[in-house]
Amino acid sequence: MQRLRDWARAHFNLLVLVGLTFVTYVAAVNRVQALPWAIAALLTATLVTGVVWPRWLVRHLSVVRSGPDRAEEGETIVFQVEVENRGWLPRFMVELVDRLPFVGAATGETSSDDKLLGVISYVPGAGRRRFEMPLVCEKRGFYRLGPVGLASSFPLGLVEAKRRRNDGVQTLTIYPDVFAIVNLPLRGAPSQIHRGGYLLPEGSGAAEFSGLREYRRGDNPRHIHWPTTARLNELMVKEFEPLASACLHIVLDLDGAANVGAGRHATFEYALRIAGSIARYATLNGLRVRMSGEGAHPLAIPAGSGELQYRAILDELAVADSDGAVPYAYVLSRVAAQTQPGETVVVFLSGPPKRTDDLLQSLALLRARRAHLYAVLFDRDSFAAPAAKVSHGDTPAATALHGGLLDLGAHCVAVRNGDDLVRLFNP
Repeated sequence: MQRLRDWARAHFNLLVLVGLTFVTYVAAVNRVQALPWAIAALLTATLVTGVVWPRWLVRHLSVVRSGPDRAEEGETIVFQVEVENRGWLPRFMVELVDRLPFVGAATGETSSDDKLLGVISYVPGAGRRRFEMPLVCEKRGFYRLGPVGLASSFPLGLVEAKRRRNDGVQTLTIYPDVFAIVNLPLRGAPSQIHRGGYLLPEGSGAAEFSGLREYRRGDNPRHIHWPTTARLNELMVKEFEPLASACLHIVLDLDGAANVGAGRHATFEYALRIAGSIARYATLNGLRVRMSGEGAHPLAIPAGSGELQYRAILDELAVADSDGAVPYAYVLSRVAAQTQPGETVVVFLSGPPKRTDDLLQSLALLRARRAHLYAVLFDRDSFAAPAAKVSHGDTPAATALHGGLLDLGAHCVAVRNGDDLVRLFNP
């Protein structure tokens, strides 16, 4: 019934004209004057023109959309659109429509409705028209585009005729808007580990002696153990076990209850942008980085480094969603069981205040495993809708969480809605 009402509302003008035409013909039959018949004929011609002409305008037209299939949040991309007229007669006043769900997504108002991209005033017979269509990638995600189509209701607007095609690019992956981080304040001082040959993050300390082995080309001469070398008459070097793992572990909170806000101005979206930026810093500085999270689609990227690792992380961040139901404290407890001593764990804290005690216990487990904590704390009140805000300033739970993190030796960064993240993470 609702579908019938929607159809009647969309074709109201057509129904009115059909009714008038019918009434005019009834009146003409009952009279011998020529005028009613002329009016009925005129209305019939108008009706036929309004229904047939739009279908003729889009007939023999085809459209192809081409452009990038990957972009970054906030970036302006350009789609190239080509309309071809395969008929001999020209076409005019044809609308270009497309389904672009990323348009309007910044405010959380995604829609599958067609969007009018413009009107093509003239396409010559057996000719083509090409033009560019700039669009802003408002929010990260994986989007299915189209089908792109042509529509016309010219000249009377009684009915709209459409033709749809799925040619050209059909998907678009929008990555989070990452920002540059100059330095992460990880603890301690950098040191070059003899055996691993990589630069450990701050907080790694030096290394712990684990044994001796034969000298190999490229070994640091300062690590030669001279007493053993003299006794065996063969160069022997000391081997070390690092006290810290040169790895960052980014743990995302995919629990839906932890996400506050809408569109780009949600805690989860901020967390993804920060996570991508930290991953970029790590891969640019030769640090190994991994990422995990538990949601409807679990997130588990093993440790790695380099550009390929960064791209793998971005691919996951583009499609990640806060659709889980597993409390973050439980996730961190599982992470603690797998954490290597000295590993830096990046945590994002935006959960409900009632879970603060459980969260602090899981963070204490991480510290017991000799992990370093880098905590990003979100001010839930600043992200909530005005009607949902319950306080202004720190709540007792937020104060307890911040104090507990300081007691655990964590480095804390407090984030509010609207903060300049570049300045916040590069003080």
